[in-house]
Amino acid sequence: MYLSLALIFILGIISNFIFKKIKLPSLIGMILSGIIIGPYVLNLIDEKVLNMSAELRTIALIIVLTRAGLTLNLDDLRKAGIRSILLAFIPASIEILGITIFAHLIFKISLLEAALLGSVLAAVSPAVVVPRMIKIIEKGYGNNKAIGQMILAASSVDDIYVIVIFTSILSLFTGTSNNAYLSFVNIPVSIILGIFIGYLTGIAISKILKIIKLKNLEKSIFILAISMLLYYLEMQILSPIKYSSLIAIMAMGMTINMKDIGLKNDISEKYNNFWSIFEISLFTLVGASINITYAKNMWLLAIVIITIGLIFRMIGVLISMISSDLNKKEKTFSMLAYLPKATVQAAIGGVALSYGLDVGDLILSVAVVSILYTAPLGALLIDKTYKKFLEK
Repeated sequence: MYLSLALIFILGIISNFIFKKIKLPSLIGMILSGIIIGPYVLNLIDEKVLNMSAELRTIALIIVLTRAGLTLNLDDLRKAGIRSILLAFIPASIEILGITIFAHLIFKISLLEAALLGSVLAAVSPAVVVPRMIKIIEKGYGNNKAIGQMILAASSVDDIYVIVIFTSILSLFTGTSNNAYLSFVNIPVSIILGIFIGYLTGIAISKILKIIKLKNLEKSIFILAISMLLYYLEMQILSPIKYSSLIAIMAMGMTINMKDIGLKNDISEKYNNFWSIFEISLFTLVGASINITYAKNMWLLAIVIITIGLIFRMIGVLISMISSDLNKKEKTFSMLAYLPKATVQAAIGGVALSYGLDVGDLILSVAVVSILYTAPLGALLIDKTYKKFLEK
């Protein structure tokens, strides 16, 4: 186990360094490292570590959502306006619909299995998009129309929305049919409850940490523990009507950002450090989980279905901006910025496999191909076009 963890972090750090040098997303190198040392190639990772990968993915997702919440504030959302709201829901919905139809035909799987695949692929990547939008905002590009703020806010909500869809469809496979369908119908309820609980939690944390004097690292660990508690409590609710802990976690981060800027500044750097640790384990273990024999036989079909999904996504972005004041270049940039996939696909791509579903290998393989295909493509397109397409 210790050798496995040592290899994961050493190779993850080295690949991170190399891929940053060649100006490609470092997560690609981490996934490739995982493939090499995984059970299907060199088989150097202990089974105990592989069995922990689902829990590590969940913690990584919690950290990503908290960081997204700490980055967002209501002023940004108001500035971005209705565009941001439409962009958070329409592109993902249309992409899921497109993938459901075509995956059913291409892979000869049921419509429900195809919808599960679509819900895994549809989320945009905060690991690629968020830092680039922050850089664009800080450099002053697109701020006249809040384009960076719009994409930053929308991409974070897009992830939450897709994850809620994914968990609802997954419940159709794992729960009783009546409860599962009721769970799907109650998506809006879970979102509203999640926002409300997250807001109250953020307020409570702020008040508690004003009374209890802690170091910044201790504050960050305390908030991370509360986030995991929110996730755990949701899992204990047997009723199909429940709150979305993922929404609650992001809403908690937003509340801290709005109500206690001092606390936000205290924990932001520590959360970045948490992410640096879990990013390596997340993407390396995702690579290690890939069945190479299976993946190499269907990578071409995977690229076809991913490309179809991206086309539907870009159509969704255009629909979201029909009545906006953005010009053609700004709309084109928004379409390109909404292409990369990575974090959510890594976090939930292996869930179907861990549940023993027949489509588990297919979903994980296509999810990883989507990361290898769209993350570097989207990152390069954002980096190369923002100065040309956005006004400074």
